[in-house]
Amino acid sequence: MSSIKPWQDVASQLIDVAMGRAPADMVIRGGRWVNVHSGEIIPETDIAIKAGRFAYVGPDAAYAIDDQTEVIEAEGRFLVPGLCDGHMHVESGMVTVTEFARAVIPHGTTSMFIDPHEIANVLGLAGVRLMHDEALTLPINVFVQMPGCVPSAPGLETAGADIGAAEVAEAMGWPNIIGLGEMMNFPGVAHNDPKMLAEIAATQAAGKTVGGHYASPELGKAFHGYIAGGPADDHEGTRLEDTVARIRQGMTAMMRLGSAWYDVAPQIKAVTELGLDSRKMVLCTDDSHSGTLVHEGHMNRVVRHAIEQGCKPITAIQMATINTATHFGLERDLGSIAPGRRADLIITSDLPSLPIETVIGHGRVLAKAGVLKADVPAYGYPDFAKGTVKLGREIVATDFDIAAPARADQVRARVIGVAENQAPTKALEATLSVFDGLVQMDRAGDIAQVAVVERHKGTGEIMNGFVSGFGYNIDCAVAATVAHDCHQMIVVGTNKDDMALAANRLGAVGGGVVVYAGGKELALCELAIAGLMSDERAEIVAEKAEAINQAMKDCGCNLRNAYILHTFLALAVIPELRISDKGIVDVTKFEMVDLFFDFTD
Repeated sequence: MSSIKPWQDVASQLIDVAMGRAPADMVIRGGRWVNVHSGEIIPETDIAIKAGRFAYVGPDAAYAIDDQTEVIEAEGRFLVPGLCDGHMHVESGMVTVTEFARAVIPHGTTSMFIDPHEIANVLGLAGVRLMHDEALTLPINVFVQMPGCVPSAPGLETAGADIGAAEVAEAMGWPNIIGLGEMMNFPGVAHNDPKMLAEIAATQAAGKTVGGHYASPELGKAFHGYIAGGPADDHEGTRLEDTVARIRQGMTAMMRLGSAWYDVAPQIKAVTELGLDSRKMVLCTDDSHSGTLVHEGHMNRVVRHAIEQGCKPITAIQMATINTATHFGLERDLGSIAPGRRADLIITSDLPSLPIETVIGHGRVLAKAGVLKADVPAYGYPDFAKGTVKLGREIVATDFDIAAPARADQVRARVIGVAENQAPTKALEATLSVFDGLVQMDRAGDIAQVAVVERHKGTGEIMNGFVSGFGYNIDCAVAATVAHDCHQMIVVGTNKDDMALAANRLGAVGGGVVVYAGGKELALCELAIAGLMSDERAEIVAEKAEAINQAMKDCGCNLRNAYILHTFLALAVIPELRISDKGIVDVTKFEMVDLFFDFTD
């Protein structure tokens, strides 16, 4: 468990250091204090740290130094609170919580609010407990939101587990649960679904925060009904009007920049152009794969991006520190450099570009010059968290045959349209040829096949459909056991033999993501834990993830972070069109629809 003690347990020590009656454990001298409370940058500031917390912040802390005090010379550099990610899924990094922390600490992230609903959809409450307990072992702050939408779209998909109000109420008593994870079933809330309201009620009764997820562009009655139900934040906004509407209704607007989501630019205009109060705006990542974390950054990347969009540096920093802490009721414990708060901070020589030169967490130097200095041992997962991919039989190429609905040379089909940098898909239509009674793909028209392969219970069932936007131009297939949020297996391909090879390969290795072309394996990233996360170090996983991205490019796909888009094809809570193990889902109506239209319509 983390060694940081509650403020009240060390208050007397903090007072003694501030009063000069006892030495500090660490003193940082001569920095420029980025004060997120007042919005000022205060020069010639010293910081004294004791028992993992800030004891004194002000001029000349020389009186708090003795022979045992660790002294760090800031030399006029900026002293910035450690960065907070207000909403994210560790599993999207394809690594464990520990490895995720190892990857992001050198980038200045010292607090994360994680929603483990990916592992919850595979292993249920036991999976959440695994990640909850792991989070408590780390040298940074990792708070857990209890997933409430498992499955995310009841009746429209089959997950590997089911979580209800009883499980939510139980988890609210765990020491590191900060609230309810994103309430994705927004139609359920708006229509008084008893299960959804019971989960929200259990969270509010515990005095904790209800996470939101309103993924519709409609801002009418359903939007207002959803907010009336209790969700306190939302990260699904993609437009300026989304942010304005949420803030006006008292929600916290969470703006995300992940590996594939680029939603900050249009929404930050609420501050830079409209002049809205920024206190109800928070920056987050939502989904970042390991390649992004290792090579590009984490919350430092998001803050820099917000600044590049015209946001004042200190305002952007507030959105990634004190605003996040305040939203979760933790402003007296983290999110700022002030007495009593956890001693989490960054030393940087420039605010707009935000180079992360030193990272301190809980009063210890954790990283310097982009290199992790703290010893963060690997965390082992039990056997029950592995071996979760159960296909039940060998998959063959004919499993991906799509029979024409009637005798005809052509059919009109629904097609899922993916778009770069966007979570929503488009509901497209296409006229496809029929040969020997089977509907054909259209490589020239960028229409491939997509299939959901059941992998939780080994039923052998497969549901087929069509997808456009990946640009694959050779015989190939990509398969993944990461398929938000049901986490069945998703296979996309232009060749059915490759699709079968890819599916069987993941069954053999216990889960992951793989790319095949012309019968040959181009890249593989094994994800042994729940078919979602690797048990290898983050650096190794990042290399494998980059190999996956490159293999997809070699097959003709030029979308940025196409792997993330692949894994979201089954997410039946974000419009417009998705595929699940039950069939094609029209998410604008939350109902199943036929793959084919009546050709005479």
